[in-house]
Amino acid sequence: MYQDVIIAGFGGQGVLLIGNLLAYAGMHAGLNVTYIPVYGVEMRGGTANCTVVLSSEEIGSPIIHSPRSTIVLNRPSLDKFQPRLRDGGVQVVNTSLIDPSLIEKKRVRTVALPCNDIADKLGNPRLVNMVSLGAYVQATGCLPLTTVEKSLTEVISSHYSHLIPKNVEALRAGASEAAKAK
Repeated sequence: MYQDVIIAGFGGQGVLLIGNLLAYAGMHAGLNVTYIPVYGVEMRGGTANCTVVLSSEEIGSPIIHSPRSTIVLNRPSLDKFQPRLRDGGVQVVNTSLIDPSLIEKKRVRTVALPCNDIADKLGNPRLVNMVSLGAYVQATGCLPLTTVEKSLTEVISSHYSHLIPKNVEALRAGASEAAKAK
C-alpha cells in the first residue's frame, strides 16, 4: 500500500491539523508515515500546505513533486497543485471557494464538494477541514474512517476534547457526500 497527498489551503483552515491527523491515523494502522508541513509567511490567511505519505513499505523520500492525490481548499491551491497531480490521481476540491469550471475532469478523478456549505450545515464553519478529510478517506480508501476518527485524540488537545464528536460528525459527513459523488 502506498498513498501520498498534498493538502493545501489558507492558513487557519486546518490544513496542517488534518495532515497531522492523517499521519497519526496511518501510524495507528501500522503504516510507515511522513508528514511535512509548509507555512506561508503570513500564517492565518496566508498559504498553508502539507505532504503526507502513507506506505506499507519504507518511504524513500517524503518530498512529493507529483502527488497521487490532493485535498484543495481554495483557488490559489488549485492553481498551484492541480497541474502537479499525477494522471489518474484523485483530488478533493472545495467548490464552496473554487469555481467548478476550473477543475480538471478528464486527466484526474475529482471529488468536488461544497465543504464550507457542509460545515455550515453542521453548525461550525471551522469543520471544513474535517469534511474534506472524510471525503478524501472515502475517495481513496487509504485508511478506514474509524481509524481516522480514533486518532482525533492525538491531534486535539484534551482541553478541547468536547469538540471531538463534532469533528467525527464532519468526517462522516464528508465521507457520505464523497460516496454520493461517485
